[in-house]
Amino acid sequence: MVNKLNPILLFFAVLSFSVSAQVKETPVPRIIEKNGRHALLVDGQPFLILGGQAHNSSGWPGMLPQVWEAIAAMHANTLEVPIYWEQIEAQPGKFDFSMVDTLLVQARERKVHLVLLWFATWKNGSNHYMPEWMKVDSKKYPNITGKNGQPVDSPSPHTKAAMEADAKAFKAVMAYLEKADPQHTILMVQVENEPGAWGSVRDYSSEARKPFEGQVPAELLKPEILKALNKPVVAKGTWTEVFGKDADEYFHAWSVASYIGYVAAAGKAVNQLPLYVNAALRDPITNPTANNYESGGPTDNVIPIWKAAAPAIDLLAPDIYMPESEKALKVIELYSRPDNPLFVPEIGSGEEYVRYFYPVLASGGIGFSPFGIDDNGLAKAEATVRLALLGQEYEMVSPMMREMAKWGFEGKIKAVVEHEDHAVQTINLGAWEATVTFGTSRRNTEQEMKHPFGKAMIVQLGENEFLLMGTLCHFTFKPLGANAGKAWQYLKVEEGKYENGTFKLLRIRNGDETDWGGPRIGAEPVVLRTTLTTR
Repeated sequence: MVNKLNPILLFFAVLSFSVSAQVKETPVPRIIEKNGRHALLVDGQPFLILGGQAHNSSGWPGMLPQVWEAIAAMHANTLEVPIYWEQIEAQPGKFDFSMVDTLLVQARERKVHLVLLWFATWKNGSNHYMPEWMKVDSKKYPNITGKNGQPVDSPSPHTKAAMEADAKAFKAVMAYLEKADPQHTILMVQVENEPGAWGSVRDYSSEARKPFEGQVPAELLKPEILKALNKPVVAKGTWTEVFGKDADEYFHAWSVASYIGYVAAAGKAVNQLPLYVNAALRDPITNPTANNYESGGPTDNVIPIWKAAAPAIDLLAPDIYMPESEKALKVIELYSRPDNPLFVPEIGSGEEYVRYFYPVLASGGIGFSPFGIDDNGLAKAEATVRLALLGQEYEMVSPMMREMAKWGFEGKIKAVVEHEDHAVQTINLGAWEATVTFGTSRRNTEQEMKHPFGKAMIVQLGENEFLLMGTLCHFTFKPLGANAGKAWQYLKVEEGKYENGTFKLLRIRNGDETDWGGPRIGAEPVVLRTTLTTR
């Protein structure tokens, strides 16, 4: 006997299958490394985070409309947004993930990815996002004590109760994300925010004294770590014996990193999403002493300590608020390491910072994100102007985002930015050298030379074929190697854009568009596919 399906049941069966197909699990985003370069894989392919970060207090339903408006205006593909321990665990052991649900729904509606920022024990060095039930119990959850016994507005990393409470809450968050986000709308999670301490190099409390006077952990005594820290290789010793004048700072970095590493490991045990910690930077040129910046966080001088103490953290990321080209470019260099993928989760949103988008891509960076994209206190007109500057770059790159991520991973991108002295920059391309000058006209006016906002990027597609991109710049070339000194010319300069991985021609540039040495790009970025030849 053959059973016939009820038509109504058949309808719901098909509907159920359709819904199930729509939320089919995708591969977990992950970071891969090859030849010292990195890529963030999303859906199995390299992905470039064209991000924007909301203000600190914008992760609430009533604030999200203006956040999403900003994301759309700047053509971003990823929103970085905080989630708050004080909201998620307002009462001990009772978790509220309604805000996470709201973010997931609204991001999926807009086809935008998320990076969640776990504001918990540390935010800008303080504990202001801890739940109220912890804030009122300062004895159980103390702050650090300064060198002269003064109270410091920063949580102590030597408080086991706080560390375990944070780890428990973070594990609950990550477990919830594992169930609620099978399609991986969320790409990464930031653990804490700019951890460390202002106003004290370390915790000088009685609780911290004993471990400081004890032996340095074996993990830090490995020869490769001591050499990376420019310290003599020794088999044992106290913090002062091993690290001398740096003992206080290195001890605090180890303590903070170990605490956050414990929290991160709890989350990684239930969810394999990439995790990172962001850094409030020190001056990378003058290398000041630790009482001049936020001590204990992942500043460039203690990256080896963080790597040893917190292996569950996938990368350490710089927050760049130094507009000067020498400093910003040095930070990009310091955080782009074979053992550390480059990601810029925060950077100033002014015009002087937009230029650094290019060297981040050239360094194989997996993402870039200005801070405070929603107006939230800014005049609407000012916020709109700031978004437009980076927005035009994102708009250009978006259709070729996957290609850019792949080219960055393969080391095919080179970039230069205009420095404060407006000097000419050169780029070695193997068989060719590109010379880049900055400005909008053949003779730069005083006004044009006032601010260093120009930038240029070259993607090497072949020995003689390149993509040229930039703003306020002028390219010219000369042959190198066996062809050095030969006459040369542009075989073809095509202006266009990428669509679905294919270059679409808008026009061929010639005559005034390429004479006088080469193509000139004004205030709006363009993509030029260029082929060179010698004669």
